Amino acid sequence: MKKTLRLLCLGLALSAVSMSCDSDNGTNETAKTGPTENEQADDEGGGISLPTGPIDKDLERIKLPEGFRIDFYAKDVDNARSMVMSESGILFVGTRGNDKVYAVVDENKDGKADEVVVVASGLNVPNGVALHNGELYVAEISRVIKFPNIEQTFRSKPKYEVVSDAFPTDTHHGWKYIAFGPDDKLYVPVGAPCNICKSEKPIYASITRMNPDGSALEVYAEGVRNTVGFDWHPETKHLYFTDNGRDMMGDNLPPDELNRATEKGQHFGYPYCHAGTISDPEFGSQANCADFVAPVQNLSPHGAALGMKFYTGNMFPQEYKNRIFIAEHGSWNRSKKIGYRVMQTTMDGNGKVTGYEPFAEGWLEGEDDWGRPVDVLVMKDARCWCRMTSRGQFTGSRTRSNPTPALL
Repeated sequence: MKKTLRLLCLGLALSAVSMSCDSDNGTNETAKTGPTENEQADDEGGGISLPTGPIDKDLERIKLPEGFRIDFYAKDVDNARSMVMSESGILFVGTRGNDKVYAVVDENKDGKADEVVVVASGLNVPNGVALHNGELYVAEISRVIKFPNIEQTFRSKPKYEVVSDAFPTDTHHGWKYIAFGPDDKLYVPVGAPCNICKSEKPIYASITRMNPDGSALEVYAEGVRNTVGFDWHPETKHLYFTDNGRDMMGDNLPPDELNRATEKGQHFGYPYCHAGTISDPEFGSQANCADFVAPVQNLSPHGAALGMKFYTGNMFPQEYKNRIFIAEHGSWNRSKKIGYRVMQTTMDGNGKVTGYEPFAEGWLEGEDDWGRPVDVLVMKDARCWCRMTSRGQFTGSRTRSNPTPALL
């Protein structure tokens, strides 16, 4: 019998002899919101405790690199999806399977959430969340709304303002991941309204961007079938994003994609070309794959790569700096399941991917799955790297100054 965990958040602790994480390094930088949420990782303070005690029996099934520990963080956040962390350490969580947005609060900073608050309900698939100047932005199917002064009002059923209602109403690939870029604009993807089709409306299969007040909405990237996760390289500021490949081409075609947009106006192939070289059987004759921007890495075929983040903290060993962590939600239409894990990519100084391998896996055992990663996040104190699953789970990473093999 498949066991479904109804727990919200997990934490990973990383042992690293060369680092000391229990003492403050004397630099308490102010954490930023929106596009620079990962820059919060440079602050090694925060006073948040490390997870201790025995590991849950279920979590012992998760395979991690040597030196990492996995632990529960919070419970009871149904259908949790995208995440964003506020300056004070409140974790805001969007949902896809229901109508709610949550706030997860670790009041005593012990590394375990103390409270889960329903911020808003009655929304239309509020999957995406982002923060900007103290305001919580939430992406529904056809609009983006915001809750002003959210850290002071999240407990009191705050009222929202409509930022933009200019997006299509299609539910097929209609749920959205959102984030603010280094240009201070809000990036909002619009998925293709189908498995494979060519729409006359340029907003479909794109990543759009707009000003924080909703003005100047424009298409930034084209030919993007369905991205539900993106981030900016901490040095080049180029936009990297996952993209889910089309269905009905067999188990192994096409792969999902990790793409890089270096400027406005680039086209990434959909619906004509997939994974850089695979011509679509229906639309491929209308264009040449060489005319489009190829992925920087082909990912697991039908693995449902969703949320991704660059690791910019100092708590992991140095070799993890600027690696990309990718949540593979897991296949639903493959004869043999794939995914259900968190992957990592290594990169060279030019942003070229040099490696792609599992970081955390074990939620898929044979053909039985008991957890589905959705999103990743570097938490404010840089000691936690978080992910969640649609069954209400997150994951995070922390470092310790002394290895404890019994806890790995």
